[in-house]
Amino acid sequence: MSIRVLCLRHAESENVVAGAAGALPLAELTSKGREQAAEAAELLREEGITRIYASTALRARQTAEIIANALGLAEVVFLQGLVELGVGRLEGATDPATRARTAEVLRAWIVNGRLDEAVADGEDGHAVTARVVAALASIAATHPKGTVAVVGHVGSLTAGLSALCGLGERVWGAPLPHAVPFPIEWDGQSWRCLSWPSLTQDR
Repeated sequence: MSIRVLCLRHAESENVVAGAAGALPLAELTSKGREQAAEAAELLREEGITRIYASTALRARQTAEIIANALGLAEVVFLQGLVELGVGRLEGATDPATRARTAEVLRAWIVNGRLDEAVADGEDGHAVTARVVAALASIAATHPKGTVAVVGHVGSLTAGLSALCGLGERVWGAPLPHAVPFPIEWDGQSWRCLSWPSLTQDR
């Protein structure tokens, strides 16, 4: 039994353009983001995708719905576990100090395995990785074989996949680009992360 999951970060959105931190569930795609989502659909057209899963955040839902409509898929399943990491009272902050602290915390999680770290009073790495891993486990249990797509976020998706696949320092400094699919696989016993779109060798 094996499932192939084509993961992607949501397309460009208003919060990214503004440099705003946090989960920001109501941030919408930009016009460029809508174009990126349509381009992602073309990349996925021949992959045999049977279902699309997405974070409940509006930007991820919009990305997934554009792809689903282009591929003729009637249903998108939204999972709260896939949302971006929360930063507590700093939600929506755009100052350089908050951006620097967020990067510092993500590095602690992904490279150093220090999951106790958090941005302000937001989620720690234990909470973020646990919910992303649980979401992917639920998807794998629902689809013992075949191919699905998952639309997530740069921070939470990277942290979750690092925990599952031991990516660590290999992917640090190579943030996920918007709306570029990449494959992971579950063989019934373990996950394999087959590539990372920002790494030169994976282009």
